[in-house]
Amino acid sequence: MPFHAIRYEIADKIATITLNRPEKHNAFTVAMAGELRRAWADVKANPEVVVAVVTGAGDKAFCTGMDVADVADGSARAEADRMQREAGKPFYAFLTALQNRCWKPVITAVNGMVVGGGLHFIADSDLILAAEHATFFDTHVKVGLVAGLEPVGLARRIPLEAVLRMALLGGSERMSAQQALALGLVGEVLPKERLMPRARELAAKIAEHSPAALARSKRAIWESRDGGLHDGLAQAWRFIHAHDAHPDLAEGTQAFVEKRKPRWTPHTEE
Repeated sequence: MPFHAIRYEIADKIATITLNRPEKHNAFTVAMAGELRRAWADVKANPEVVVAVVTGAGDKAFCTGMDVADVADGSARAEADRMQREAGKPFYAFLTALQNRCWKPVITAVNGMVVGGGLHFIADSDLILAAEHATFFDTHVKVGLVAGLEPVGLARRIPLEAVLRMALLGGSERMSAQQALALGLVGEVLPKERLMPRARELAAKIAEHSPAALARSKRAIWESRDGGLHDGLAQAWRFIHAHDAHPDLAEGTQAFVEKRKPRWTPHTEE
């Protein structure tokens, strides 16, 4: 089944997912959520994919949240209801890798504005790069909606005051890329022409390593945030012990001794 609201491409062990509605500032629709769900399912199951890069089409916006006009459409509403019945979650619960329980590494290249629901992608990403002109803000309360899901995710990444400032100001002030860098929300700020080359450079470096070890490392780190230190360490040990039987463990050490590049086993997820 082809993709329309996103572009999905695979090359050199890297999946690139591009939100592809630049005329609507890449606002997500019910159809886009469905396509993202399919794309993440393929990332999980495809042994040729080690790492994913997410970005937006154009250079004005990464994602400005939910397209309200789309959700008001009758056919879109019917599809949203179908997804709710099938999965037991609203359609916007399938946008990101974490929401789809995909543990392969994800780099997000922020090519412009990130607004409201677009912050899901930021809250759930592993590495984040931003173009110099990128901005971050939340307009939920401006239109009488609760700023709940996205700020809760962001509170795992940046100081609480910064999250509350974004949620309560309702977009009347915007966080700049440099402010996001200072807060640790993004890892690098780059000229827009360097954004995707740098994202692909990092992805290529990640793709050199054991796919299974990468996925288990990511999962151990993210799931440790769901509980206390004791539970997080116990879960990490479970992943480490499970990896003891994986062929990449022996291959990594053997390749080091033989001074050659490792031949990793492809990795898929259930």
